[in-house]
Amino acid sequence: MTSLNEAALPELEDRLSIPSYHRHAVRTGIVHFGVGGFHRSHQAMFIDRLLNLGGSQDWGICGVGVLPSDARMHNVLTSQDGLYTLVLKGTDGTEDARVIGSITEYLFAPNDPAAVIRKLADPATRIVSLSITEGGYSINDSTGEFDPRTPDVLHDLDPNTVPSSAFGLITAALAQRRERGTEPFTVMSCDNIEGNGNVARKALVSFARLKDPGLAGWISDTVAFPNSMVDRITPVTTDADRAAVAAAYGFSDAWPVVAEPFEQWVLEDNFPSGRPPLEDVGVQMVDDVEPYELMKLRLLNASHQVMSYLGYLAGHRYVHEVCTDPLFAGFIVGFMECEATPTLRPVPGIDLDAYRNELIHRFSNPAVRDTLARQMVDASERIPKFVLPVVREQLRLGGPVDRAALMIAAWARFLEGTDEQGELTDITDRRLGELRAAIRADQAEPGAFLNLTDVFGDLGRNARFVDAYRQAREALHRSGARAAVLDLTEPSIPTRSIS
Repeated sequence: MTSLNEAALPELEDRLSIPSYHRHAVRTGIVHFGVGGFHRSHQAMFIDRLLNLGGSQDWGICGVGVLPSDARMHNVLTSQDGLYTLVLKGTDGTEDARVIGSITEYLFAPNDPAAVIRKLADPATRIVSLSITEGGYSINDSTGEFDPRTPDVLHDLDPNTVPSSAFGLITAALAQRRERGTEPFTVMSCDNIEGNGNVARKALVSFARLKDPGLAGWISDTVAFPNSMVDRITPVTTDADRAAVAAAYGFSDAWPVVAEPFEQWVLEDNFPSGRPPLEDVGVQMVDDVEPYELMKLRLLNASHQVMSYLGYLAGHRYVHEVCTDPLFAGFIVGFMECEATPTLRPVPGIDLDAYRNELIHRFSNPAVRDTLARQMVDASERIPKFVLPVVREQLRLGGPVDRAALMIAAWARFLEGTDEQGELTDITDRRLGELRAAIRADQAEPGAFLNLTDVFGDLGRNARFVDAYRQAREALHRSGARAAVLDLTEPSIPTRSIS
């Protein structure tokens, strides 16, 4: 069977859409750290769409991997000349596929960090983008301050070391640009973090200050960090996805991407070194991202957490299973309506009722087959960023926190190690040791879980929330997830919102 690569494209153009531009003429203008499924379904797709319009060819993407696990992506993209298949699957069973060609280079930093620094220092590089996960910025959730703990960051803070982390490599390149009088690039975070540009600024400037205070001042004064909101549900690629691409289109793609048709990118227009005309391909360029960002984080991302632990305990394993279950769908909508939405600012051009309904519709897509397990990875990083801001604001307002408290209790129950059927729970979290210790304390003294300050901050001292958590915990252990959810939703399950 034909393998996907540049030479194979002429053979494939009758089977699906392929790049209409000459890829050898595309110049790299963007360097991206964290080339995973989401980057390839979102930012790289938008750039590919732009290149297909036939305009500027200065915005090709050079992907960079810094983790040992990125070696596989390096091998696949190198063998496929940066090409991959993006398959969009609708709720009605429709499917649209195209070959994406905007990633024109890929560098694996562990093999050659100097090559990454050269690429970053090249004057042609005008944007450095990041999708390094919520925990990749070394910001302590309880203090909001830079807190370097990972081995790669600690390694890079030692004098005279060859950098290996994203921030170490970026700082080294900015030092070279400063020395040469080269204009700095813009740093663009594409991670699901409130004020993601502001967080990236704090992380990079704080890191640089520990290396070179003068350089840190220059970065703070000259480098732009636009905020953004990004959205497209993109599950982990499976062997079944690879087989489906081969069967449908007659070629082998070692790492296709499957995603939902919905797409959204709201981006602060702050690019002093220049940017591609993204507004031409559907990106919303705005002066203030925050209303859109909070809407997405507190409705979509928080709902992912709200559904996952309760749904998993009850025996569900896929997002669409939970969201087509009227009981759980009503609970999710209730959280969005009663707890999350009152904490939001007005969002220009958005009907929040329609947005919430659309979310349930998107979550219910059986073709995407998004797993609850994907949403639960590193929950100790996600929950403080998505759910706990809602809790804190509602406590300030005197509003309801019962659904969020039940979600936190379900997370604690999940961390005990088995679901309600006695099946072992699959827990992936960088704080797993701390979490297990906190759960043991909680079993001895209900409510002690909330004293894990790196996750919950001072919420363990809030009597109202601690009481709500204890009641939710007792309900889960007494009668299980479905009964606990029913207790909160039975009076008014909003069936209009789950159609």
